[in-house]
Amino acid sequence: MQRYSLPAIVLHWLVAILIVAAFTLGLTMVDIPGLTPTKLKYFSWHKWLGVTVFGLACLRLLWRKAKGAPPYPASMQPWQQMAAHGLHVLLYVLIFAVPLSGYFYSLAAGVPVTYLGIWPMPVLIAANPDLKPVLKLVHYTLNIIMLGAVSLHVLAALKHHFIDRDGVLKRMLP
Repeated sequence: MQRYSLPAIVLHWLVAILIVAAFTLGLTMVDIPGLTPTKLKYFSWHKWLGVTVFGLACLRLLWRKAKGAPPYPASMQPWQQMAAHGLHVLLYVLIFAVPLSGYFYSLAAGVPVTYLGIWPMPVLIAANPDLKPVLKLVHYTLNIIMLGAVSLHVLAALKHHFIDRDGVLKRMLP
């Protein structure tokens, strides 16, 4: 069975780890009451993770467009291949949409994003108190959808590994 290339594997696992970290940090920071130095630090780290995920997602998409993906095993049913393809498309959309929604939510809240505390990101929209709650809900909702899609992705990979034993998971393992 053909495998993904090493750059594709590295980008996949790096983005996955950063998404889990950003999600965990996001849950942690919103549970901290008030406005504390720790909460502000976590918000900054969360934003830095989001910007990093977005940048790596750009590289990942470019690599995927240039190199493609290995074919599914012949034993996979056509409906499973379509479902896998659909889930991958959804994951790519979310990998871009979640950081962008958080970025615009931050801008609408009047809080510019400075990557790693060094590089100010462009301010594409002005502070907007009317848009802020809408973007907060969009960011939250997209994160919940991402949680479901990632869970389904992991469960499908485990099913292919332990039940089907068709090597699908091994294509993405280092």
